[in-house]
Amino acid sequence: MREQETREAQAEIRALLKEKKAILLAHNYQPGEVQDAADLCGDSLELSRKAAKTDAQIIVFAGVHFMAETASILSPDKTVLLPNKEAGCLMADMITAEGLLLRKQELPGVPVVTYVNSPAEAKAHTDVCCTSANVVSVVNALDAPELLLAPDKNLAMYAARHTKKKIHIWDGFCPVHERLSAEDARAAKEAHPGATFMAHPECRPEVIDRADVVKSTSGMLAHPETSPAREFIVATETGILHPMRKRYPDRVFYPAAKHMVCKNMKRISLGDIIRSLREMSGEVRVPEAVRAPALAAVERMIRI
Repeated sequence: MREQETREAQAEIRALLKEKKAILLAHNYQPGEVQDAADLCGDSLELSRKAAKTDAQIIVFAGVHFMAETASILSPDKTVLLPNKEAGCLMADMITAEGLLLRKQELPGVPVVTYVNSPAEAKAHTDVCCTSANVVSVVNALDAPELLLAPDKNLAMYAARHTKKKIHIWDGFCPVHERLSAEDARAAKEAHPGATFMAHPECRPEVIDRADVVKSTSGMLAHPETSPAREFIVATETGILHPMRKRYPDRVFYPAAKHMVCKNMKRISLGDIIRSLREMSGEVRVPEAVRAPALAAVERMIRI
C-alpha cells in the first residue's frame, strides 16, 4: 500500500471508530501502519485490561484469536471483533482443554499455571494465569512445591531458573522464538558488538544464556528508558522494532534475526479493519460457561 493510500485508510478507520463508538487495539507485533492507526498498542493482556476500562462499545483487536478471546473474557458487555479470522497462534493451538484435563489427571493435586497465550477453554481449567512479565512472581506465589506450566516449554524453563519448585513442562512453544538459535544469537552479537542483547522469555535456554537482559515485550519497550546503551539487539518478533524506533529515535535497534517474523501477526491489514468495522464482522465471544472460570484464573494472577 502506497503512503497516500495508507494515510487515507488510517483516516477512514479513525472515522469509523468514532462513528461506531469503538476502540482499536494493536499488539506490538502488528504491522507498523496498523499500530499507527490504533488507539492503544501494547501486550495482549495489558490492552484488554485497558480497553475494559473504556466506555467503548466495540473492541477491534488487531492481534490473534486468543487475544480477542481475552478481551471478551474481560469485557463481556462489549462486542469484540477480530478483523481476520485466519489470525491464529500456533503456540495457543498446542494446548486444548481436553489435553489439559488429561494432564491434570496424570498430576493430581498439582496446580496449573497457564500462559495467557492460550485458548479461553484452557484458561477455564487453570488455577492461575501468567504473562511473560510476571511468570516468576506467579510461580513463587503459589503455595505448592510443584506445578504444571503450560503451554510454552521455554517460558517454563525460564521460570525454573528462578524458583526452587518443580515445574512440569508442557511441550509447546512459539515457533518464532523457538527458531532463534544460539548461532543466530552469536552472529547478532558479533555483528553489533557493544549492543545490549534483549531476549524474550519464550526464547530457547541457550539464547537466554547469551542475553544481557530477559524481558517481555512491554519490558523490552521500557528498558531503553533507563539503559545507558545506545544500541540494542532485540530477540523477539520484528514488529516490536516499529514502536521502539518511534519511542527512542536516538537509539539503534537490530533484529536478532530477520526470520523472527510471525505470519499470523501480520495477517490483519488496514483493509481488514475497515471491512470489519463496516460489516461488524469477525465477532469473538467467549461463552459464559468458559468465560467465568477463565476470568477467575486471570483475576488470581492480577491479585498476585
